[in-house]
Amino acid sequence: MSSKTIDIESLKKQAVVFRRDILETLEAAGSGHPGGSLSAVEIFLTLYGYQLKLKPNDPRWEDRDRVIVSKGHVSPVVYTTLANFGYFPKEELKTFRKFGSRLQGHVHTKVPGVELNTGSLGHGLSFANGIALGARMRGKDFRVYCIMGDGELQEGSVWEAAMTAAHFKLDHVCAIVDYNKVQENGPTNEIKNLEPLTQKWAAFGWQVLDIDGHNIEALKLAFDEFNNTKGKPTVIIANTVKGKGVSFMEGKSAWHGKAPNKEQLAQALAELK
Repeated sequence: MSSKTIDIESLKKQAVVFRRDILETLEAAGSGHPGGSLSAVEIFLTLYGYQLKLKPNDPRWEDRDRVIVSKGHVSPVVYTTLANFGYFPKEELKTFRKFGSRLQGHVHTKVPGVELNTGSLGHGLSFANGIALGARMRGKDFRVYCIMGDGELQEGSVWEAAMTAAHFKLDHVCAIVDYNKVQENGPTNEIKNLEPLTQKWAAFGWQVLDIDGHNIEALKLAFDEFNNTKGKPTVIIANTVKGKGVSFMEGKSAWHGKAPNKEQLAQALAELK
C-alpha cells in the first residue's frame, strides 16, 4: 500500500480552479484545445497532487518520475498543472500561444516539467518505453507515465509500443488513456472503433484498470494498484467526458480545437463554481 496521503476534497476544489484557468488561458489566446484539456483535469491533478515523485524547483532532478504527454495538443491542462504546482509563475499562462512565449500550442521541453516535444500523435508510448528501459539499465527506480488520447490509439505505432512494453515486462510504465470518446472529427467509435478496448490491452499483456477518469478516489486506487504490480506494464483507461464541466462543450467534437470567446467564457465560468 502507498504511504502517501491524499486530500480528495481539496483536489476536487482545485479541479474547478484548473478548469477556470484553462478556459481563461484559451480565451486570452484566441485558440487552443479546450475539449481534451477539460477531460483530463482529474488525471493531471491526481498525478501531480498524489502520485508523482518530483521536485518542481529542480525539474531536471535525475530521480524524478517522468510524465510523457503524448497527446501534446492538450497543452492548456499541462501548463495549468505545471503553473499551479510551482514549475513557473501562474501569470505566464497569459502568454499562451503568443509570439515569443515558451507556452506554445504543443508542449515542448523549453517549458520546465515537460519531458518530450510533441506534434504528431502516436509516439509517446515508445518514448516512455525507452526511458523505462534506460532506467532499468542504470539501476534507477523512477516511474514513467504516458498520457494518451483515445483517437491516438488508432495509430499503429501505439500497438507496436504496447507489445514492446509487455515483452520487456516494463512494470515501471503506466499508460493513461483519456477515454473521452470524441476526437477532432467526431465520435471515436464512428471514425475507427476502439472497442473492446480493455480486452485489446489485456491481450497485449498489460494490466488493465478501467475507471471513471473524473473520480479522484478511483484514480488514486488505480495508481496504488500500478505501484504494487510487478512483471507487466499497466494501462489506466480513464473514462471521461470531452469538455467536462462546461455544458455547451461536453461531448462536442467542435470544441476539440476551438477557444471560447468572451461571452462563452463568461457562461462557462458561471457554471464552474
